[in-house]
Amino acid sequence: QVQLVESGGGLVQPGGSLRLSCAASGSIGSIGVMGWYRRAPGNQRDVVARITSDGTTSYPDSVKGRFTISRDSAKNTVDLQMNSLNAEDTAVYYCNAQIRQYSSRIYNYYWGQGTQVTVSS
Repeated sequence: QVQLVESGGGLVQPGGSLRLSCAASGSIGSIGVMGWYRRAPGNQRDVVARITSDGTTSYPDSVKGRFTISRDSAKNTVDLQMNSLNAEDTAVYYCNAQIRQYSSRIYNYYWGQGTQVTVSS
């Protein structure tokens, strides 16, 4: 079994910052791409940031320069530092990871349960 657990969401004022964390646990052989996605009310789930196993990052234009993704491969964690937050960033944020279990030779994608981020004054 593999589990992703997010933490760090909450309420923040416009212009403020939040840091999200996600820890993967269970029978993990190796982890490939890790990422953060978000779903605002009435919208589909969109990618926010992705990071490969060698540390290459990618962001959509909507968050580029404001959000930073990082990972600790030794701890199987991925973080998302969010700065200059605005109301459009309000959403449920989900952690995603491409994981190969010890007993398998293939990678599967796993999701966390989501954490709410609300940007409001």
